[in-house]
Amino acid sequence: MSWLRRVSCQMSAWQESRTEWKADRDAFVVDQKAVRKTGKLPEHLGPPPSGFALLPWLLMGMGAFSNLFQGKTPNPWIGGIGLLVFNSLYIHVVFRAFTKEAREARSTRGALIALGIVTCLLGGLYGGSWLLFFPLLGLAAGAIVRGRWLGRTGIGLSALAGVVAGLRDGWGAVNVAYGTFLSTMVTAAILSLSDAVRELRAAREELARQAVEKERLRFSRDLHDLLGHTLSVIVVKSEAARRLAPRDMDAALVQVSDIESVGRQALTEIREAVTGYREGSLAADLERAGSALRAAGIEPVVRQSGPPLAAQTEVLLGWVVREAVTNAVRHSGAGRCEITVDGSAEHVRLRVTDDGRGVPPPAAPESAVPGIGGTGLKGLTERLAAAGGSLEAGPGARNGFTVAAELPVDPGERMSVPELSTGRVPSR
Repeated sequence: MSWLRRVSCQMSAWQESRTEWKADRDAFVVDQKAVRKTGKLPEHLGPPPSGFALLPWLLMGMGAFSNLFQGKTPNPWIGGIGLLVFNSLYIHVVFRAFTKEAREARSTRGALIALGIVTCLLGGLYGGSWLLFFPLLGLAAGAIVRGRWLGRTGIGLSALAGVVAGLRDGWGAVNVAYGTFLSTMVTAAILSLSDAVRELRAAREELARQAVEKERLRFSRDLHDLLGHTLSVIVVKSEAARRLAPRDMDAALVQVSDIESVGRQALTEIREAVTGYREGSLAADLERAGSALRAAGIEPVVRQSGPPLAAQTEVLLGWVVREAVTNAVRHSGAGRCEITVDGSAEHVRLRVTDDGRGVPPPAAPESAVPGIGGTGLKGLTERLAAAGGSLEAGPGARNGFTVAAELPVDPGERMSVPELSTGRVPSR
């Protein structure tokens, strides 16, 4: 009874394939109606080709079936069995032709060879309308064979059809051979083109999905770089204002004023980041970094030298300054933090060093750093690498923690303003 189960499974698979095909066809019809109304290109390519598209060609065998039914065929039992075997093998082959794994399976190639043998036997034995099975064999071969073997297969089948038909039908073999070659090559070309179109469509959709994911990642990094630093500054200044309020209200009000200024600047930068047109200013980032460090009780020392930088370079270095200073304020426990920007004709180097306790303790997983699992500096590492630069972070030579970034300088993008002087960020 195992063969009954296999037949039942095959019939169920065919039924599911037909249901999916009808659903795709209905969606294609709806898209075509929308195209006629709006003029836009359809989103649905229609139902993918399947074995049902090649079944109507079996009507070419109606002549042989008619001769068999009318008793014009000698040995009708042999002809009837041959016709049943041919149709069964043809249906089996063409339904396996539209799945790559099934098409390349040995069983499928074996069934195609058996189909060729049956075709030669029936055509050589009866001739006439039975020779039309050769173009059907070409259809099945064109659906299965692809690539470099296609031309050889088409020529070989045509020659075989010509020889068998020549023995039975004389000069009529030319038409049989030509029909066999044409059916083989045209079927293979149409199905290959259909596969290529669908693969290109799938590749385009995958590229669009990756572009969306990349933009989401960029936006999440921007928000982290903006809000992570800004909120840390607000928290530190709020704590400073709370400590100063009981004994020095004027100093506390200065901190509150700084909080308001930082909050307004953050709102502006977030709006610009959302629209994708935010351009950072390294000088402004250095000034805010110095203010945040002083509010946390850390002495800032900022040195900047070298030629002016392009806007995109300033943006990248500004992100590094924000992340490094935020980590120093939150985790380092340092008393001094040095920020050095050193530019040359080829490269610009940024170095942020503190004299704190070094790597954050394992008890604070949210404060991890690159190489240990930190999100912020990992994202910056990817950004700088995409711009041709590099980022390194780790314990300092003596103590504390060091973040070092390096970016190439594009002479064509350098701004023409006077060289910046070396100095320390002014106190507010």
